[in-house]
Amino acid sequence: MSTTNRKIVFIDIDGTLVDDDGNIPLSAQQACKQARENGHLLYLCTGRSKAEIYESIWDVGFDGLIGAGGGYVEFGQDVLYHKRVTAEDVRHMVDFFNEHQIDFYLESNSALYASPNLQPHLERRIYGDVENDQNARAKKEQKPHPFIAGLTYGEADLYKDDVNKVCFLESSTIPFDRIKQEFEGKFEVIQCTVPIFGEGSGELMIPGIHKAIAIADLLEHLDMSREDTLAIGDGMNDAEMLEYCAVGIAMGNAKPGLKAIADDITGTIEEDGLYHSFVKYGLIES
Repeated sequence: MSTTNRKIVFIDIDGTLVDDDGNIPLSAQQACKQARENGHLLYLCTGRSKAEIYESIWDVGFDGLIGAGGGYVEFGQDVLYHKRVTAEDVRHMVDFFNEHQIDFYLESNSALYASPNLQPHLERRIYGDVENDQNARAKKEQKPHPFIAGLTYGEADLYKDDVNKVCFLESSTIPFDRIKQEFEGKFEVIQCTVPIFGEGSGELMIPGIHKAIAIADLLEHLDMSREDTLAIGDGMNDAEMLEYCAVGIAMGNAKPGLKAIADDITGTIEEDGLYHSFVKYGLIES
């Protein structure tokens, strides 16, 4: 393929590449492999930190990663940059969440560190009532969710020095807006893009970071043009990415706000949305 036809595709993970159970549809796996064989570049572009990019995802085949919502960029074996939360701000977050009994996890590149009561809360949300419901217990035993398995539990010291961002689960006592207010001016507080975490869940990001800024920096580094970019996503943290790239595609399961700004809307994960969009834009043949 001549480099003039070569595209660079930015792919969100949750709700786009991966379903709620952590599975990647076979059609999406095939589409990604075929697109790379056809000479296109594929980058994961996700709110997840590097520790959450499991082998099963890398095995599909990608050229690099924009992680932590744009705070971390790597291509091949090289890291372009890694923006971290200051020690003072990490302390503030950990103390506030512990004081108000809000379950959270710190995202760093080395690991995802869970707060003391996060595991049972997550299990209730993902499996159901594990204590009393036989079906929920069976689900936990037979099909453990990769996200729960991937967290680091029981860490005594959560004042970490390599934190990219923080996710918190919905609290029954402290509303999202109160948390947003607490960190006003220090963090971008956005609603979480993982539906099972609850409507009042959220993420604390370093201000001035989003996926489009990272994409622009990467393109400059790779000496590639914005005209050759496609992006596909489903959450509002994909908004800047879809607006910035030459073609912005929203999944059929995307948030209404994202569909409103997208150039195109494809099918849901179950409808093989990613595969059909790759065919439509000539990255692969059906």
